[in-house]
Amino acid sequence: MMRIHMYFCILIALICTAGCNQPASQSSSGTHPALYATLYQQQAAEYRALCYQAFAVAGFTLDAALATPHEKPLAVVVDIDETVLDNSPYQAQAIIEGFGYPVAWAEWIDLAEAESVPGALDFLTRASKAGVEVFYITNRKEEFRAATLQNLVKLGFPDADDTHLLMRTASNEKESRRLSVASQYEIVCLIGDNMGDFAGVFDTTDASLRMQAVDDNRGNLGSKWIVLPNVVYGHWVDILSGFDRNLPEDSLNAALIQGLHGFNRTNTP
Repeated sequence: MMRIHMYFCILIALICTAGCNQPASQSSSGTHPALYATLYQQQAAEYRALCYQAFAVAGFTLDAALATPHEKPLAVVVDIDETVLDNSPYQAQAIIEGFGYPVAWAEWIDLAEAESVPGALDFLTRASKAGVEVFYITNRKEEFRAATLQNLVKLGFPDADDTHLLMRTASNEKESRRLSVASQYEIVCLIGDNMGDFAGVFDTTDASLRMQAVDDNRGNLGSKWIVLPNVVYGHWVDILSGFDRNLPEDSLNAALIQGLHGFNRTNTP
């Protein structure tokens, strides 16, 4: 039973997130809903392995593009947060102090101390040395441009300048910015941690449509689209069945549990 309880707690931690999506107060049980997810990002060898794997696959796509004739110059398009920059220290501090986004978010960005997501710097440096330009399409607000560039430059990321950094516009959609790059460049691949980093079809609150869009575009996965793991926050949280950021935490947990798909046990205790 102890093992079952542990697995149950881990499951709840993964589906109930804080970060940029809900308040960061602790639950009545004393366990923060994003605790396991944040620890996974900071301490799990599996997380690091998945990141290296993603950028290794991106490398195969890059090699294929470089070996193929193209009419326009080549470019790689990447998201920033949890794609090239690791913001887990912000989430960790939110858990420690009991606050939630956007509290202290500006303070964290202004420090420009985020580390590189494993594999990101090596891949983008390699792409740049091969003559491929790197564009950063982020939903960070324009007010964070200087600090974002400072962080990228400090870590040695290529093309870290105003021309290649496309910040949030009037809305969170990225499609118009992707199309802007595509009008002048042949995009080798798109790299991100949220499906909205790849196509506008994912900018919907209908979970079934997002799932269908993944199935419809599975030919792009591992080639044109490279997905990084992020179990802490993202658009996926907002559209979970039963998710309501205004619910008290215990009520939210209960609502989310209703969305789990279990199985019919024949020998129940």
